Amino acid sequence: MTSDPSTTIAPPDLESARDAAAQFLKALGVDIDAPATANTPTRMVAAYAELLAPRPFTLTTFPNDAAYDRLVTVRAIPFHSLCEHHMLPFRGTADVAYQPTDKIVGLSKLARLVEHTARRPQVQERLTQQIATYLTEHLAPAGVGVLVRAEHLCMTLRGAQAPGAETITTALLGTVRSDAALRDEFLHPAR
Repeated sequence: MTSDPSTTIAPPDLESARDAAAQFLKALGVDIDAPATANTPTRMVAAYAELLAPRPFTLTTFPNDAAYDRLVTVRAIPFHSLCEHHMLPFRGTADVAYQPTDKIVGLSKLARLVEHTARRPQVQERLTQQIATYLTEHLAPAGVGVLVRAEHLCMTLRGAQAPGAETITTALLGTVRSDAALRDEFLHPAR
């Protein structure tokens, strides 16, 4: 998969997915003939189709007429995704920063980039890196920082069963990686 979040995902075959969901649930011993669960395969497919359907996304940029050269940071952007190993949700927040050069970005587009990149089977490490790489490739900033915090239900509901455990990943590129003061500003914001 490329870092480009506009990469199209094949349209789902909802009928085949519904049949497979029914077989899956039956194999796990779920009675899908009961009145309360008769439509569960259809609802299950609709839920996963929604979780895997990113909205269209285009990065909107503007000339950096003010020659602004400090970090632009949007913090606590909420997101949810699906763990590609267990197809269980993980959710959290992303902090995204960039140091502009010639262009600045519409701030809402940073939130849209996070959402768009998360709406596919993912691992948090790749998600973090894809956001940073996309900004570097399409905005050409001096530096980029991405910090993602998430709770993975594959770890908190099953397996280790560690509710509340938080996974943190970072991607630091350009000046955000090489300049200690910028890195510190991003990783340890003043409150």
